[in-house]
Amino acid sequence: MLKELCGIQYLERKPNQITEKPKLMLLIHGYGSNEEDLFSFSEAFPDDFYVVSVRGIHSLAVGMYAWYEINFLDVGKFNNIPQGLESRDKLVRFIDEYTAKENCDKDEVWICGFSQGAILSYSIALNFPDKVRHVAILSGYPEDEFIGSIDSEKDYSKLDFYISHGTVDPVIPIEWARKGKPLLDSLNIKNEYHEYHQGHGLNPQNYTDFMKWVERGN
Repeated sequence: MLKELCGIQYLERKPNQITEKPKLMLLIHGYGSNEEDLFSFSEAFPDDFYVVSVRGIHSLAVGMYAWYEINFLDVGKFNNIPQGLESRDKLVRFIDEYTAKENCDKDEVWICGFSQGAILSYSIALNFPDKVRHVAILSGYPEDEFIGSIDSEKDYSKLDFYISHGTVDPVIPIEWARKGKPLLDSLNIKNEYHEYHQGHGLNPQNYTDFMKWVERGN
């Protein structure tokens, strides 16, 4: 059943194992998808997690949502940057409100974004490194206009990234995704980078490697 917090609708899987400070896994879908997409593997996450899959705040069509609009005809204005920054800031507020509401461990917040959701996950982690710890980037890339200037005074030491991308992705070129690891390395951020012979999605090996990363971080 859909719930709503901070103007964002979401699906939720409560922990199957009761702990004093449960962890939050926030799932952020891509352009044209919805909250049910990544939620499909919610039961695979550890039992002590709240698994929350959020719906994009911009409706494109029935069952299709986005975090910001994309203009496919104008390369110079490809992403609607103001909408993206608004969505990012709403997601940060959502994390604050949700962790407070459910008494989650604020030092163990996980976010997993696919495509557009992955682009925003980079932006959340690099602009608000105190809000998250583990970040999964699935078929995304670091967009300069969402990240802005890197603040060397910020503490990135606790961040841990998993990055994966398809070498034949027709939506986001692999060359864009490859910018992620050097950026994180330059900030001494722990990261694990994988490439797979796949398109814009998650093949079985990618899924397996992602879940192993979750197990190691947990």
